[in-house]
Amino acid sequence: MHETQTNHIGTIGVDTRKLGMWLFLASEIMFFTGLIGAYIVLRFANIKVWPVPSSILNIPLTGVNTFILVCSSATLVLGLASIQRGYREGLQVGLFLTVLLGCTFLGIQMKEYAELIHKGFTISGSMFGSCFFTLTGFHGAHVFAGVVWLSVVLVQSFGKRFSPDQYCGVEMAGLYWHFVDLVWIILFTILYLI
Repeated sequence: MHETQTNHIGTIGVDTRKLGMWLFLASEIMFFTGLIGAYIVLRFANIKVWPVPSSILNIPLTGVNTFILVCSSATLVLGLASIQRGYREGLQVGLFLTVLLGCTFLGIQMKEYAELIHKGFTISGSMFGSCFFTLTGFHGAHVFAGVVWLSVVLVQSFGKRFSPDQYCGVEMAGLYWHFVDLVWIILFTILYLI
């Protein structure tokens, strides 16, 4: 028997599962803020020797990849809205498309890595290379974790786990996925465009 959403409301009136997720995301924000802050300090401390990103990176390809990741957030929102209305198949389609788009994002990122390494742009080749592969690599690991999590939620959606009254598992995965998407938009801006 599944517990309803209201069984997890703590004494402060907040769903404890959501509170836990927000605390986890706060720690992730600190982690990525540290990495991004280090990148900004290193970049501006070495501004005379820092390469122009467009001379090394494939900005059009990564722009398309960014659009793919943003679309994956939209498909997840549609899936969540579907189960909230009692439309299980809509949830399943939304989750499937989100997982597919997440895998596509990772595949394109791996293609980009292979091309960059083939050209001699590596993690040990320059400070920009170290920063680039560290930031995008950690983000990619988070996307991979999100794809695995969403795949588990997708499998669970074929049972009776989710309903209009019980969809917190989808919401939790969604919060994480939207966070990962937001981090990518920031990374794309500072690594590729500025």
